[in-house]
Amino acid sequence: MTHGDLERLVEQRGRELLRRLFQDHLDLRGPGEATAEVVGAHGVRRPHERLRTRSLKTIFGKVSVSRLGYSAHDAETLFPRDAELNLPPELYSHGVQRRVATEVIKTSFDQATAAVAETTGTTVPKRQVEELAARAAADFDAFYETRGADSVREAGRTGEILALSTDGKGIVMREEDLRPATRKAAAARTHKMSKRLSRGEKRNCKRMAQVAAVFTIAAFVRRPEDIVKDLAPVRDAEDAAKRPRPEHKRVWASVDKEPKDVIDQMFQEALRRDPAGTKHWTVLIDGNLTQLKLIKKMAKCHGVAPTIVVDIIHVLEYVWKAGFALHGEGNPATQRWVSARLLEILRGNSSAVAAGMRRSATLRTMQARERLAVDDCADYLLKYRAYLRYDQYLAAGLPISTGVIEGACRHLVKDRMDITGACWGLLGAEAVLKLRALRSSEDFDAYWSFHEAAEWTRNHLTRYQGSPPATNLPLKARPRGHLRLVN
Repeated sequence: MTHGDLERLVEQRGRELLRRLFQDHLDLRGPGEATAEVVGAHGVRRPHERLRTRSLKTIFGKVSVSRLGYSAHDAETLFPRDAELNLPPELYSHGVQRRVATEVIKTSFDQATAAVAETTGTTVPKRQVEELAARAAADFDAFYETRGADSVREAGRTGEILALSTDGKGIVMREEDLRPATRKAAAARTHKMSKRLSRGEKRNCKRMAQVAAVFTIAAFVRRPEDIVKDLAPVRDAEDAAKRPRPEHKRVWASVDKEPKDVIDQMFQEALRRDPAGTKHWTVLIDGNLTQLKLIKKMAKCHGVAPTIVVDIIHVLEYVWKAGFALHGEGNPATQRWVSARLLEILRGNSSAVAAGMRRSATLRTMQARERLAVDDCADYLLKYRAYLRYDQYLAAGLPISTGVIEGACRHLVKDRMDITGACWGLLGAEAVLKLRALRSSEDFDAYWSFHEAAEWTRNHLTRYQGSPPATNLPLKARPRGHLRLVN
């Protein structure tokens, strides 16, 4: 045999050996005779006992679990040994469920099914993969609601700025899972041609996922000239090394919840980290009016007054379009014009810049259509001038770009949800977003421990009056006492 053949043989037979060890351990523990009376949650006693056997698919393969069931007339049968082992109600063990969760966050459900079959001793059909992913994400909200003390300790050791950011990202959904208004528009949509789409027509309909991020960061005082230099194609490596990085970053997204609920969660997460309000709160947005209104509403609701900053990169895009309209594309004069206007905006003179570019368009006697980009830029600068006080933000060391949330929209949503041919159901999309958020926030391991504890409470503790009774080990499995030296 070659070493490759040997590897495959040992992997296959080694997995079977582990399955047999697992099975032997279950057999050795016995059926689990209750040491006390078994009483259900509603006070009904279970006096009758009967040996039952169930199957369990583990990462090593399929095993059988024999345990005593305690029953009464018109009452469900209770299995104390199931509670002791924290067995799930499904066929698949928590180890298999975790493997499924780690696979679906990386690739499609079909490929996740194949990966589980290839790397474990069991198989999980595609439909069950989707269901297990949803079950694995069931305790997402509860997990973060209980992390208040940890969040305060983490935030206490980090930078003085608490940053919040949010944005939306569309996901192609099945028609029945679209929001009512989008579903109605999709039903009324007709295509001019049957072979291809015409200009402005859409093939699929999307449902917006609201993405949120909360992190702390150290203050980084800069000058407007520093920002203009940083936007050059080549950055100074020494300056980049000095730039503070986001700390204890948590990102998440929801396609099921309304945007206002996600933004409310964002403020709750920030309050868990800084309940005393000792940090400088700042909210970074891209200028979406709906999001801006919701942010201001939620800030008032939670009694906080964060500094709202409109992303400088979005502002710069408007300025570039205005520069193209005035000087043309590919013209070095355009770059000089944009750099000069950007510097003035960073110095807090956005209103003067808006007035100046309008004046330039008028002096050039540009037609309405030609100067449209100029007017759009000027309107944008005037509409958001209250959130473009970059001179104050830079002096206070605040971040002025939405790079964190833009990155989250890409790696949390787009990289997985926008794969070719994907058309999502609401349940599966929400589960995958939650699981990817846990991995991105580096909370997956802590979450899984919490999830298994919640599964025990949900599947076992709630079925008993008090706690599930302890079970006896068979005589051959009872531990022997330690030897003792006697004089």
